[in-house]
Amino acid sequence: MSVKGEDVVRIARKLEKMVAKKSTDGALDLLKELKGMSVTLDLLQSTRIGMSVNALRKQSNNEEIITLSKTLIKSWKKLLDSSEQQNKSTPASTSSKESSSTKKSEPRKIPPPPKMTRFPPLPVTTDSVRTKCREMLTAALQTDGDHVALGADCELLAAQIEEVVFSDVQSADLKYKNRIRSRISNLKDSKNPELRKNVLCGAITPEQIANMSCEEMASKELKEMRKAMTKAAIQEHQMGKTGGTQTDLFTCGKCKKKNCTYTQVQTRSADEPMTTYVVCNECGNRWKFC
Repeated sequence: MSVKGEDVVRIARKLEKMVAKKSTDGALDLLKELKGMSVTLDLLQSTRIGMSVNALRKQSNNEEIITLSKTLIKSWKKLLDSSEQQNKSTPASTSSKESSSTKKSEPRKIPPPPKMTRFPPLPVTTDSVRTKCREMLTAALQTDGDHVALGADCELLAAQIEEVVFSDVQSADLKYKNRIRSRISNLKDSKNPELRKNVLCGAITPEQIANMSCEEMASKELKEMRKAMTKAAIQEHQMGKTGGTQTDLFTCGKCKKKNCTYTQVQTRSADEPMTTYVVCNECGNRWKFC
């Protein structure tokens, strides 16, 4: 498909979304851009752009949009009429033999209709809260511009994610808002670009991201940090349970006294020495002795 052809498909897609949402914001600029393009009959039939422009004209109150829509539709109708007239006409014969043979010739084969370009349906809502949530999800997916290189439709992805969340919660209440906020926060996280890229390229589906927990959405660094904190908490718990053994073999680095309690914990494999944790009974200072 040529560059111009791709531009027509892009505009057709945007106009189709506007018609679905009953919105004309930005429609005038698209129509002006479309006016300067040479649209072929194949593009008209495959994108159904004429239907979108006509529907936009009917639902708009802007005189400029209405006038420009009529102009485009009129020019495309001429293109269609011209094509039909050309198909009806027969080429002139070059001799009397050719003229007589055309009467007995086989009927002209009608070419198959062009394949229609079908776009995924955009879930529609009239709820202002849900619409705002979709806009914020769209902005989060567009955080660093990766959607352009990946060719992702952020508006469609945002609508699908929101639709799954709403279907699960069944109400735009506090639980719904908190769940949407957590998706937005994680998708916008500059330290976690992999999550956003995986959603944009389809590695993570809208249904999956809508149902993921905060731990599942977290970056690798945050997951490692949480793992280390959990391990430290377990070790602390083990030390607290055993109580430790009092000794004067260690000298506190803060108060310089030798009134200490030590606890040994097996933190590595069984064939490696245990890790010794020391607590000063005088000042409370803690340290690890390997």
